[in-house]
Amino acid sequence: MLPPVVKNLILLNVVMYIATLFFKYKLRIDLEEILGLHNFDSPLFRPYQLITHMFMHASIGHIFFNMFALWMFGYAIENLWGGKRFFIFYFVSGLGAAFFNLFVSWLYTHPMLTAFHSFEAMPTVDAFSAFVTQYFPELFQTTNIADVIQAWKLSPDNGQIAQSAVHFLSGQIYPYINIPMVGASGAIYGVLLAFGMLFPNTVIYLYFLFPLKAKWFVIIFGALELYMGLSMPGDHVAHFAHLGGMIFGFFLILYWKKKDRFRFY
Repeated sequence: MLPPVVKNLILLNVVMYIATLFFKYKLRIDLEEILGLHNFDSPLFRPYQLITHMFMHASIGHIFFNMFALWMFGYAIENLWGGKRFFIFYFVSGLGAAFFNLFVSWLYTHPMLTAFHSFEAMPTVDAFSAFVTQYFPELFQTTNIADVIQAWKLSPDNGQIAQSAVHFLSGQIYPYINIPMVGASGAIYGVLLAFGMLFPNTVIYLYFLFPLKAKWFVIIFGALELYMGLSMPGDHVAHFAHLGGMIFGFFLILYWKKKDRFRFY
C-alpha cells in the first residue's frame, strides 16, 4: 500500500513544505520565489526550478490533495511497473508539465512584454488604452483607469501622466510574470492518466460519493483542465501544466508499449 518511490516522494514533499514554512516565518526567506518555477521572461527564472518546483506547495490543502492523489493512484502503478519505471514516469510527466506550461505562458507574456516595451519607448493615451483593454481589462472595473485615460486625452502632451502610466503598467506586468508555479500537480496528472490507461474500468468515487470508471474520470478531468486553461488564464492555476503532465505521460506510455509490450503490462 506504500511502495518505496511513492513513500519517499510523499516524505520529501512534506519535508519541503515544512522547510518552506520555517524559512518564510523564521528566516524571512521565500523558498517559493527561489525554488518555484518562473516564466522564461522573468528575471527570476533558473533552470534548476524545472525540478525543484515539483516539491514546493502553496498551502496545506494544496500539498494534502496532491499527496493523497499520489498515494491513491501511484501505489497501484508502482506495484505494477516497479519503482524504477514509476520514478522515470513521474519525473518525465513533471518535466513535461513544466515545459508545456512555460511554453503556453510564454505565448501570452512575450507579446505582452513586447507591447509594453513599445509603449514605454513612446507612451500615448491610445496605446495605453489598447494595452489595458487587451491584457488587463479587469482594471476598468477595479481602478479609476477610465478617468486617467479621459484626463490624458484632454492633455495628450502631459509627460507626468505618461510616466505615471508607464510606472502603473510596470507594476501590473512584472508581479504577474514573476508569480512562480509550484506543486507536484503536473506529475500527478500524469500518474492519473497512467492509472486510467492501466486500470480503465476501476471504479473511482468522485468526492467519495459518485462512482465513476477511471477512464471517464481521466477524460473528464483532462477536458476540464483544457476548458479552464482557455477560459480562465488569470486564475493563477497552472491548468496547462496539468495537461502537459497528461500529454507527456501519454506519449511515454505509448513509447513503452511499443518498445516493451510485455513488461509494460
